[in-house]
Amino acid sequence: MRGDVKNQASFLSIVGPEQRVPQEHPIRRIKALADAELERLSAEFDAMYAGGGRPSIPPESLLKACLLIALFSVRSERQFCERLNYDLMFRYFLDMGMEDDGFDASSFAKNKERLLKADIARLFFDGVVRRAKEARLISAEHFTVDGTLIEAWASAKSFKKKDGTSDKPPDDPGNPTVNFHGEKRSNQTHESTTDPESRLATKAKHQASKLSYAAHALMENRNGLCVDIELTQCSGTAEREGALTMLDRQPARGIHPRTLAADAGYDVMQFGEELRARSVTPHIAQSRDVRRIRHVVPNHVAKGRRHRLSQRVRKKVEEIFGWMKTVGGFRKTRYRGQRKTGLWACITAAAYNLVRLSRLLPA
Repeated sequence: MRGDVKNQASFLSIVGPEQRVPQEHPIRRIKALADAELERLSAEFDAMYAGGGRPSIPPESLLKACLLIALFSVRSERQFCERLNYDLMFRYFLDMGMEDDGFDASSFAKNKERLLKADIARLFFDGVVRRAKEARLISAEHFTVDGTLIEAWASAKSFKKKDGTSDKPPDDPGNPTVNFHGEKRSNQTHESTTDPESRLATKAKHQASKLSYAAHALMENRNGLCVDIELTQCSGTAEREGALTMLDRQPARGIHPRTLAADAGYDVMQFGEELRARSVTPHIAQSRDVRRIRHVVPNHVAKGRRHRLSQRVRKKVEEIFGWMKTVGGFRKTRYRGQRKTGLWACITAAAYNLVRLSRLLPA
């Protein structure tokens, strides 16, 4: 029998967003893990706000909203605030009722600045890693490091001379016509007027250079979890310097790497000496440059079983960057400046670890 369309709205409803989320949905486990870490940060949140005044958006909701943006590939904060008005899963994750008002996009952006100043994103990421370490899901000895480029939120037309000189005035101040043919540009003589901290860089010889930042990830080799993330300016030594910075942070967190795998880009003798000075055995791929006489890892060690095993597991670090760029929306940063971009790097890496932990932890 054909059913009838009911145009009459229900006068009373006791169904909330939680009842509309399936019990087997992975967002439930991710929410439980995130709430447990946010409860640990309660004292840090109290120090961020004054005792009086008008209540603001709860910092827990701000941080979990950033997680939702990364988990569901939301394009912008304004789109997230619009989607929050009708997406019941988002309301469930933020502990909001059906009658609660959504966030205003401008207020959301202003309140999020508090998270940046207090480095809450870094503390939350460290808490997620600590949870994985307590569950014995992190390798105690074997790790992998790698780096990638994150495109900056700046146009190539904004890359201008530092001295401010220009051949001729722009024909269109909003979108001028620029001819780069025959012009020599470098980071020493030019900088972006939109994001001065970004640098012109490329990963391959035959690829176009773009204004970018360098992101570095330290992965443990057991389950492929990201145990540390670092964002720096691009340079010829940024990958090796970022790796050493992350290694120096691990002893304070109770993590003591014994081996470190990396690709051929890290095959530099000075980097190998820095690793051995930290009691870390390098498992670095040998460069294919025929002019290279010496490698960080000698030939007889590179043929060993341990080195070959580390090189095979090393490729899992690409899954971290792949998820962060495709799902997390970190292929191109949505913020300007190194610190704000580093904030989003920590949030995206924490979201990746939460997805992995929701599958690795026992039910």
